[in-house]
Amino acid sequence: MIRNARDASWSWIKFSLATVAIYFALQALIILAHEHAHSTTAWLLGFSRTPFTVIQGNFVTMRGWDEGVPYDQLFPASGNPAEAAIGAMPLLMHVTFVVVSLSLLELPKAGKRKALFYILYWFVVINLAELVAYLLMRPFAGSGDTGRFNQGLAISPWFLFVGGILFLLIACWVLLFRVMPRLDRVVGFSQRLHKTVVWMTAFFMFLWGSGIRILSLYPDRQWKFGLIGLAGFAGWVLVDRLRSSPKPASL
Repeated sequence: MIRNARDASWSWIKFSLATVAIYFALQALIILAHEHAHSTTAWLLGFSRTPFTVIQGNFVTMRGWDEGVPYDQLFPASGNPAEAAIGAMPLLMHVTFVVVSLSLLELPKAGKRKALFYILYWFVVINLAELVAYLLMRPFAGSGDTGRFNQGLAISPWFLFVGGILFLLIACWVLLFRVMPRLDRVVGFSQRLHKTVVWMTAFFMFLWGSGIRILSLYPDRQWKFGLIGLAGFAGWVLVDRLRSSPKPASL
């Protein structure tokens, strides 16, 4: 019995470490794609001589990154759609990745390749984390991706905020109620591994990739939006617990 418990603990440790490694490898790829989406769009629209203007930062903490596009010099006044396109292109990329990936995860044949299914699940999570950070926590920021989008189109940030909430609600519902049960069956999770994935998902999506970043990076009133991450974390864990609870037998 002791040996079985030790083997189970070691398997859980290896699973957790593998999950963290998968997440941060995907995070590094998404960071590069995000910043180069800015710089490449600026280049294609004729506002940059090269698409390789990205200033590299830290792949783990996500700090120090910049697309290298001088927005204030290029767009001194609001109302230029090019500014909106350059600023929002990564957001469109994340939305596309989420929609396509969720569709792939729901294909009947998707479950045949367990490792690929699991990696694709975390690919969805990292992209949702980016969208939570921008659409839910930074829609009213005066700079950054959302600020450039709002200024470029000269529109109220409420459009982005409301639209972002609707998209995130739908995407999270699909992930939690349609993909997660299938993930359990495909990978063959025990209750312990299921809880590990749920808690890691909640942490990476609502705290690491969004809430903690906002709380630590924004000194003005914008930091308060980071508190949404705490509610999101608790809500994700609670909803999954309610979803996973055994249904009472009908009389």
